[in-house]
Amino acid sequence: MTEAARRAAAEGGGPEQPMLDQLIALLDLEVIEENIFRGVSPPDSPVRVFGGQVAGQALVAAGRTVDPERRVHSLHAYFIRGGDPRVPIVYEVERTRDGRSFTTRRVTAIQHGKAIFTLSASFQRTEDGIEHSDDMPEVPDPETLPGVAEQAAELEIEGFTSSALRPRPIDLRYVTEPPWRSRENGPRAARNQVWMRADGTLPDSQLLHVCVLTYASDMTLLDAPLARHGVYWGTDKVIGASLDHALWFHRPFRADEWFLYDCASPSASGARGLATGRFFSRDGTLIATVVQEGLLRVIGTT
Repeated sequence: MTEAARRAAAEGGGPEQPMLDQLIALLDLEVIEENIFRGVSPPDSPVRVFGGQVAGQALVAAGRTVDPERRVHSLHAYFIRGGDPRVPIVYEVERTRDGRSFTTRRVTAIQHGKAIFTLSASFQRTEDGIEHSDDMPEVPDPETLPGVAEQAAELEIEGFTSSALRPRPIDLRYVTEPPWRSRENGPRAARNQVWMRADGTLPDSQLLHVCVLTYASDMTLLDAPLARHGVYWGTDKVIGASLDHALWFHRPFRADEWFLYDCASPSASGARGLATGRFFSRDGTLIATVVQEGLLRVIGTT
């Protein structure tokens, strides 16, 4: 980690240090030894490390051991233990395979001597082939929609402590009814749509843009199953955590340009909710697909 990045991570966001710069600093891992890296968490982190952060940092660690000409096309991850934001996270990279077309890496994130997260990622050299993709749903332009903080500020619910009120490195604009409105208006379809982009300009590093999208992919995804039942984080007694996470990257993109995150939940059972998501660029191109299962314990329900 560079000195500037370390200072940015320690200082956090603010007028002099935009939140996006803090995220860039968090993804700039310190090299400890060959195949071993170290990352930190923001000073204002909640009681557990944000899942998107550890996934993004683990992908950075994997990517730094791969030829830059090879792009990541998929990752599969398990969240094993809650991360402690007060201490650094050590990332150990296993160079599983370097083939003629594909490169495979496995990353283990360690705290207090125990694995908290594992990630397997596959990288591929650029090749031509058949092309097709789903069409993007018809949605309003992001400029016509209010930001999350603006929407949440209008809400008056006793005990409402949504993270939407805090500054963040990702600009979010809900297309569907925000999940906290579902809590007021009652259950709705298990679908959630939101425009996203990095809140600023990112450097021209394809690995960084992929890692920023990986970070963002853990945001709002589990809103889809919660909306189906009219409950929401911070307004109801919901205990939740990401359990596993898979991402497929289909085409190049910039994470500092608007992309639509179209999420749905086909099933919830056994105190777990399954959610799927599709990322579309502003011009309607499908750029990535995600699937996640999360722990969802709603206290007081059967």
